[in-house]
Amino acid sequence: MQAQTPEQAEPIIVPGEDPAHRDILDLNIEIQPFLPDPLIPAWNFLQDYPFLLVLLMLVVGYAVGKAIQWALDGVLLQAARRTRSSLDDRLVKYFTAPVVQTSVILALAAAVKAFDFGESVIWVLLRLLFTVLLFLWGRAWFKATALAIAVMSRDTKRFIIFQPRTRPLFEMGIKVVLLSILIWAFMALWNIDGTAWLASAGVIGIAVGFAAKDTLANLISGVSIIADAPYKLGDYIVLDTGERGVVTELGMRSTRLLTRDDVEISIPNAVMGNAKITNESGGPAIEHRIRIPFGVAYGTLPATVIEVVEQAAKDNELVLAEPFPRVRMRAFGESSLDFELLCWIKHPEQRGLAKHDLLIDIDRRFREHDITIPFPQRDVHLPATERSGNPAKP
Repeated sequence: MQAQTPEQAEPIIVPGEDPAHRDILDLNIEIQPFLPDPLIPAWNFLQDYPFLLVLLMLVVGYAVGKAIQWALDGVLLQAARRTRSSLDDRLVKYFTAPVVQTSVILALAAAVKAFDFGESVIWVLLRLLFTVLLFLWGRAWFKATALAIAVMSRDTKRFIIFQPRTRPLFEMGIKVVLLSILIWAFMALWNIDGTAWLASAGVIGIAVGFAAKDTLANLISGVSIIADAPYKLGDYIVLDTGERGVVTELGMRSTRLLTRDDVEISIPNAVMGNAKITNESGGPAIEHRIRIPFGVAYGTLPATVIEVVEQAAKDNELVLAEPFPRVRMRAFGESSLDFELLCWIKHPEQRGLAKHDLLIDIDRRFREHDITIPFPQRDVHLPATERSGNPAKP
């Protein structure tokens, strides 16, 4: 059997050398072409001592990174001080935090070739270093965007689109975009073909969609609620099923209400999206109007009734002075003159206590002014023959 010559032997495929496996990103960092001619002999000398070279590159990378960070902080913070908000200062801190780590990792990537590890090991080491770098910058961007959205959602006058109710939507959308970019960069870094992964993700997405249809329904309803804004944090709402309370949290999956019993209930957004909701804090103001119907006996002067009841409402601490309370006569009832007290309170959850205090005070004042509250009475009249015991003639 004829032996193969070195030219006839099968070549060893190293990642990045085979055209079919060519790297999407070229991570080979060469320092020597950028060095001045007097430093080239020193660089060649240090390559014979790889550990010393790595230590020196760590020191140089840290020093260069600190210098760049100091320069960026000086320039950016100087511009940020011209604004009144502290947002700029914190954003500069987040954006310049990975600069030192980036300089150190780039220095290590340049020095890693000094070790005689072989092309395959060097290929893996370079990608591990840049994966760490990708993680550092991704974390910085996540923190910076979350901080920017949180600050802008508080200043609703300048940033109208960033309302507290839309904050979860923007946070989730930006996180999805950033995560997608990081995943794409990671796959490109490690030469992973994303076509097959996208196809697999589509099939898995269909399966997960059928398995988690209730969760997806809650998420979609949450987006609709945030966009349509039938209620917001702090609103007092009443559902057609009887639940009522203050909205304490508006999430992507559920809405939480704090009832008057200080019990927090969580309602799925799919239920909230299909329910009839009465927002008692809605409208141009959060004030809430209460109505108290009552009746007095015939023969009572309506002007006296109006004066007494309106004064009772004005003296109540829970009733607002503006809009001022008023009493309206509604009808001539079967046994009473029907009136209705209309007044405003600050918060809808005070309605029960306000009615309680007003009814007690109105009853006391009616007694003081001899105003009678009628109640239904029936008089039964019997014929005289039935009272004597003799049957009536037909």
